[in-house]
Amino acid sequence: MKDIDETQAPLIDHLIELRARLVRCILALVVAFGVCLYFADPILGFLIQPLKAAFPAGEGQLIFTKLYEVFFVELKVALFAGFCLSFPIIANQLWAFVAPGLYAKEKRAFLPFLLATPILFGAGAALAYYVVMPTAFRWFLGFEGTAGGLEIQALPTANEYLGLVMQFILAFGMSFLLPVLLLLLHRAGIVTREQLVGARRYVIVLVVALAAIITPPDPGSQLLLAIPLLLLFEGSLILMRFTDRKKIKDEAEPEEPQSAS
Repeated sequence: MKDIDETQAPLIDHLIELRARLVRCILALVVAFGVCLYFADPILGFLIQPLKAAFPAGEGQLIFTKLYEVFFVELKVALFAGFCLSFPIIANQLWAFVAPGLYAKEKRAFLPFLLATPILFGAGAALAYYVVMPTAFRWFLGFEGTAGGLEIQALPTANEYLGLVMQFILAFGMSFLLPVLLLLLHRAGIVTREQLVGARRYVIVLVVALAAIITPPDPGSQLLLAIPLLLLFEGSLILMRFTDRKKIKDEAEPEEPQSAS
């Protein structure tokens, strides 16, 4: 593998290439949006399942208070799902634009983080959908009952529910990228493992505060976000230890003597 590309294109060529790759990203998003818009009803039905499971069997409903509300909800669903569907293509185009300017060693170092990003985001989104949302929705519905002789009944609107679902998925998905951020900072030499170990108590406070801010105000979902984040933080420290050991070992190996020409 060549250490770096031999040719250096002028600025105008880079701008032309950037425009072409941005156009491809937009086309991929538009095509994915169109496909997801066609399947908007099944996708919305999939997102509704955690709420449906939280209601007693045969009960529960989503309402809309504006005539156009459900139409815009389906547009949001299609756009959200379309971005998730087209993200691999978008990431590939961005990588193809950046990669020629990187050394071979930098490419090998950065590529695992690029591959880990969608995996960790998907893991966080899956945790939110299959574990956190059903638990949180059951807790919210527990406030149904009577007060002052009047019945208190949950009648969530479609738009508010979709916003809550997207908040859950994005909060957990983005939060699960913590190891990628920490390992990139460590590899770049901005932070060391010793510094993070020394700041562990502050990290715990920040994680708990972050979980309280970006999740709905129920203790269950906050704990279900804070605990995995702390485990991911500790896992990042373990990976940093192996990285540091490998770096020390590579530096300790004597360089091979160069043969006389």
